[in-house]
Amino acid sequence: MTSPNPNNTDSPRGLVFAVSAYVMWGLLPLYMKALSHIPAAEVVAHRVIWAVPVAGVLLIILRRTDDLMAALRSPKTLLMACVTAALISVNWGIYVWSIANGYALDAALGYYINPLFSILMGALLLGERPNRMQMLAIALAIGAVVVLTVAAGGLPLVAIGLTLSWGFYAFFKKSLPVGPNQGFMLEVLILLPVALGYVIYLSATGTGNMGGSGLDTMLLLGCGLVTAVPLITYANGAKLLRLSTIGILQYIAPTMIFLIAVFAFGEEFGGARMIAFPMIWGALVIYSVSLVKQMRSRPA
Repeated sequence: MTSPNPNNTDSPRGLVFAVSAYVMWGLLPLYMKALSHIPAAEVVAHRVIWAVPVAGVLLIILRRTDDLMAALRSPKTLLMACVTAALISVNWGIYVWSIANGYALDAALGYYINPLFSILMGALLLGERPNRMQMLAIALAIGAVVVLTVAAGGLPLVAIGLTLSWGFYAFFKKSLPVGPNQGFMLEVLILLPVALGYVIYLSATGTGNMGGSGLDTMLLLGCGLVTAVPLITYANGAKLLRLSTIGILQYIAPTMIFLIAVFAFGEEFGGARMIAFPMIWGALVIYSVSLVKQMRSRPA
């Protein structure tokens, strides 16, 4: 999703950007909880609509509008962007719904599992060979899902939905031949007609929340900032950091979501979750150690 780091070193500026992005993502449940009385589809529509001007201003400042126009003229790029746009909208919808309906712990679980799912995708789709430590980490993650499934009598659909949608989004995003900022703008532009049509329909039928209470209106307008700013901040930080550093920093957001779910939202952490989450944390420790060893073994 970002340009590679040619020097394979960590920049202090990149560290500030990346940590800031993950902290913003970690605090996002508090914002989305304030919108929990509004249907998830309406919230996602406003995330799309108000992200457009934020991303557009950034491209103008960076003078990258030519790249965007070139992408809009390429049918192949547009087709791939349609795929990534659909996946990110599904991810946003599941996430917003999970926070509003008391499944923030499952959302945290989904984002914890994601890096391990990426390894599995690499093995299944790209023919990559995970090492023994990575295979052990994947096995622990699968075991955790099995524990939750058996205890609940069904799959943890929120966690799996977030893992699959974000995992495939990242996978296809790598094939999008534009920079991260231009790619994000392209995705929200593709989603914009549907989002605008839906909001106009809600307004015409009197079922929309925009323009209702002042607080709701401000929160919906702010959806653009809380959507675009973390993504843009992350994109500009990741290219200044090593892959191993990003691999470890990515746990900041789901850890914050986990803590907010338990201590702020009062979601129950007991029974199967007391078994499954330590299994996931153990898997992530193994994965992190493996990742650091891989990076150290590669020539600069």
